[in-house]
Amino acid sequence: MSENAPPPYPGNPEDKGNQGYPPPGGYYPPPQQPGYYPPQPGYPPGAYPPPQGGYPPPQGGYPPAQGGYPPPQAGYPPPGGYQSSQANTSTIVVAQPTVTLVQSFNAVPVRCSCPHCRADIVTATHFETGTFSWVICVILCVLGCDLGCCLIPFCVEGCQDVIHTCPNCRQHIARWNRM
Repeated sequence: MSENAPPPYPGNPEDKGNQGYPPPGGYYPPPQQPGYYPPQPGYPPGAYPPPQGGYPPPQGGYPPAQGGYPPPQAGYPPPGGYQSSQANTSTIVVAQPTVTLVQSFNAVPVRCSCPHCRADIVTATHFETGTFSWVICVILCVLGCDLGCCLIPFCVEGCQDVIHTCPNCRQHIARWNRM
């Protein structure tokens, strides 16, 4: 054979030109199933042929249970519903853990429950001078802004602490420090 020649066609040499086309006459042979044995004479339909190669025949299903039901298992009711006169009842108490909600206060108003008047509110906010304002003032003085420019942090709300109060009872709820 030459090196560029295709491998030989598997099958009959006369069928070489019919690749992919139906055979002449339109008849296809039945497919071959490996391990299929036609029924043997002398055996009832559905029975297995005699074992070949030293293997025993496959086993059938499970044997029928005596009395129709298997014996009852512990923890399960008998089949057909409850037949005993005593009903086993038990009460299970599950303790739920307490949920603690941590409210975080920051520079914006927060929806919460007032601890003083127990009303569901949105807090009112106002600003006060805090530690951060004083630190910025000292830094500006050190940098040479001592002619009044160092007082700017006391006028800017972004440098001041935030006080949250209740709009109903006017009580102090929380303070948010910038530093």
